[in-house]
Amino acid sequence: MGATLAALRQSRALSLDELSRMAGVSKSMLSQIERAQANPTVAVVWRLANALGVPLAELLGSAPPAAAPAMGFVPAHAAPSLRSPDGLCELRILGPIELAGQFEWYALTVQPGGALESMAHEDGAREHLTVQSGALDVSTGAETQRLKPGETARYAADRPHAIRNPGKTAASAWLVVVHPA
Repeated sequence: MGATLAALRQSRALSLDELSRMAGVSKSMLSQIERAQANPTVAVVWRLANALGVPLAELLGSAPPAAAPAMGFVPAHAAPSLRSPDGLCELRILGPIELAGQFEWYALTVQPGGALESMAHEDGAREHLTVQSGALDVSTGAETQRLKPGETARYAADRPHAIRNPGKTAASAWLVVVHPA
């Protein structure tokens, strides 16, 4: 996503400062996203897409799902996903974009040794992580908890936090991010 963001920003002759003001995303966060050093939330990606006047799918590099009048359907291959800079973590975006900034949910896969390290989200943000397979260590502030299948951690996400796979096999989990009202 970083290269796409940089190309879109440059094609519009926008500085990091200008896009930062337009999207309400810090200049340092924009720089880190462009250099693939940050893992933005869907809400941040949504604000950037709106500021640049492009569909979210274009910024993520995927096609938008077809919508049916009474029921939407997203095939597994069409769910947009985000990857950590090292490629060891994948977040498949499961929630509809219209809920970004309220709550988001993801299918998370973390390869052995992988770490999804996140900067603080907005004040009051919380995450809920339920492990489906493998084991994951969740850290927020100075606290760390190891989760096994079926276990859930609910934690403050308004401070730096991380999800790590200490095991020798891939781990999968559901991740829900709840933003303050």
